[in-house]
Amino acid sequence: MIKREVDEKRAAAFADKMVNTLNTGALSLMISIGHRTRLFDIMQGMSPSTSDEIAQTAILNERYVREWLGAMTVGGIIEHDPEGSRYYLPPEHAACLTRKAAPDNIAVFAQYMPVLGAVEDRIVECFENGGGVPYEEYKRFHEVMAEDSGQTVLPALIDTILPLVSGAVADLERGIEVLDIGCGSGRALNLLAKTYPNSRFTGYDLCEEALEYGIMEAESNGVDNLRFDRRDLTHFNESSCYDLITAFDAIHDQKAPDKVLISVAQALRPEGTFLMQDIAGSSHVHRNLDHPIGPLLYTVSCLHCMSVSLAQGGPGLGAMWGEELALNMLEEAGFRKIETKKLPHDFQNNYYVATLR
Repeated sequence: MIKREVDEKRAAAFADKMVNTLNTGALSLMISIGHRTRLFDIMQGMSPSTSDEIAQTAILNERYVREWLGAMTVGGIIEHDPEGSRYYLPPEHAACLTRKAAPDNIAVFAQYMPVLGAVEDRIVECFENGGGVPYEEYKRFHEVMAEDSGQTVLPALIDTILPLVSGAVADLERGIEVLDIGCGSGRALNLLAKTYPNSRFTGYDLCEEALEYGIMEAESNGVDNLRFDRRDLTHFNESSCYDLITAFDAIHDQKAPDKVLISVAQALRPEGTFLMQDIAGSSHVHRNLDHPIGPLLYTVSCLHCMSVSLAQGGPGLGAMWGEELALNMLEEAGFRKIETKKLPHDFQNNYYVATLR
């Protein structure tokens, strides 16, 4: 390869990009804090206020609130009046930073940055020695995932996602057997169980901590048509038991995703349907250059999705395993008809509707 001269303008532009990346990364941490402390939610309902007034309303330490406001101000997120030393969250910014803004609350996703950053040392060890980081090393991950799905999957589940499966709503109203694999904290299942009391729902997940959330919510809801079970999904060895099986953002994390899909096909009744939500992207990196959140997804994949699979001795498909590989694995598992569907509000995911016939 011929060594070329450095393009000074290009080098300067890239340096600017790196500085902007550092600033943006830092803001992600502060946005996460603003979400967790409910500062965004509180400021949404306030007129321009001093740091002391904001801290008192939020019942938080003023000195920390003042420094956070500094980061938010220079980051262009919160407006500041220097004469009165007052701060204000514009409604245009609140529209993607507050809980009332769900499903458009981007502050929820900012929480992944500190959660993933907490395992950086372990990931660096994996770069050097191979292997992966197990689920239990990720503090708050299931809590954040539950909040994530709570504003993305849940609001669309009944009216938008389920109708992707022809006849599913009528079947659920009549009464069928449903399994959700990799159910996490079970928020989707709890909603389904409440909405369709004639159907019976089962949730499988490997993480006991996550399942405890689902069990507590089910008890609080008073539903009796829902059960949870801790399972390694590699082989759940059931035959023709379910009319509908769902997997929301779960397959690519598995120890043996190919075997899980085969087990899903075996567990379905002949006329049953598998609904799989997974990351929308290509299996080829060069086709993801224009993906609106490509860097974020590859980062989450490297620091979590890929690693938890490798920690179990799995292939480490990662979040960006892509549509091409997903379709191929579904076919190899025995599904004969597979449709890839998208929803207007959800650019992040594909919805695969797969049947045995």
